[in-house]
Amino acid sequence: MWPALLVCQLVLILQSEAQSPCLTRPTFRDPDNSDITVVCGTNRMELQILLCPLYFYGYNESMAALNGQFGKPECRGTADWTVDPPVMKFQFYITEPYISVCANKLTITEEIGTGLFSDFSSVQSVNISGMVSTQDPNAGTITYRQEMKYLFSCRYPLQYLVNNTEMSVSGVSLAIKDNNGSFISTLSLALFEDFTYTTRLFMPPTGLMLKTRVFVEVRATNLTERFNVLLDRCHATTSPYPGNSTSFDLFVGCNRDLQTIMGVNGEQQLARFSFETFRFVEHRNRTVSTFYLHCATRLCESSFCRSLRQNCTSSGRKRRAVQSDQGTSVSDVAMVSSGAIITKVDEPFVPVATVSKDQKQDKAVVGISVAAGVFGGLCVIMLAVLIFKLRKDKFTTDKSNLFH
Repeated sequence: MWPALLVCQLVLILQSEAQSPCLTRPTFRDPDNSDITVVCGTNRMELQILLCPLYFYGYNESMAALNGQFGKPECRGTADWTVDPPVMKFQFYITEPYISVCANKLTITEEIGTGLFSDFSSVQSVNISGMVSTQDPNAGTITYRQEMKYLFSCRYPLQYLVNNTEMSVSGVSLAIKDNNGSFISTLSLALFEDFTYTTRLFMPPTGLMLKTRVFVEVRATNLTERFNVLLDRCHATTSPYPGNSTSFDLFVGCNRDLQTIMGVNGEQQLARFSFETFRFVEHRNRTVSTFYLHCATRLCESSFCRSLRQNCTSSGRKRRAVQSDQGTSVSDVAMVSSGAIITKVDEPFVPVATVSKDQKQDKAVVGISVAAGVFGGLCVIMLAVLIFKLRKDKFTTDKSNLFH
């Protein structure tokens, strides 16, 4: 009898020591829905769960994990005893590998489009959800511990702008769902200087010459063959951001600037077009004009892309509408942007007089000829004067002899 009582007492002592960090804490109580805090960040999700309610139910930080993935270290939380009250922290990035590694769920929801793109497809959002659950490592057929579950979710629009000034390219993460589940695709915009799209455009500090043709490519990566890239609109602004500044449309659907040449659009996992550089009139007093390119881009199912391409003989919403029963054939519109495009102005043309070698020789010949003519004229005059003087002297002598 006594050995059994000693064992029970020892177990109670050990359990008390395990709970000792939380014994004096006000959060050492039954769990509550307010115990979890969710931060839906722009590139990752962060969870914080109060630790002491876990200890109150006989668990600790090693017995909790995302979606029951206890065998994966990246799915376990980290205890932080430096804060009051103590918490357990989880975090993961909003990319397909990090979302799926811990069995979080990613679903696509749709709403009716409004605003600038109300005539296009319905607006889609992505919902990332999951739970933090506990596990009793000593459980067999039965357990005396109550399982704990904390549910969480974050809802994001399908448009994330990530500037990359070093590459002069911006990236956009765009979520879309296929029959096998959901994934994240990354769109990028690149500028090229040749029609083969092999040489990246180098932007000199002094700027490009006006009417330099620039080749633009919008490409999707991590994309299945079911989807293509479709550009709805591309425009230039004086600001790095799409709105709140002077803008100029390179093309909007069928309507395009005369200097814009459309290439591939809605036919492959990339879209291409080219345009000639220009300058904004408001930069008339500047030596260079700086502007930025923005393209409203969507992903669409390859077989469905044809119906989304502009049909210039039709009109309005009838040719652009995407019905709700078409589900995930098309994604929401995302804006992808370029880095700074700089154009320069040539110096004003001022005629400069130049003298060629032949012209110099001709002028020398003319000068010598004039000098020779002047010298010859002087010689003739001097000869005439001399003859006149000799005749005059002779006449004077003859006259004197006559009178004598």
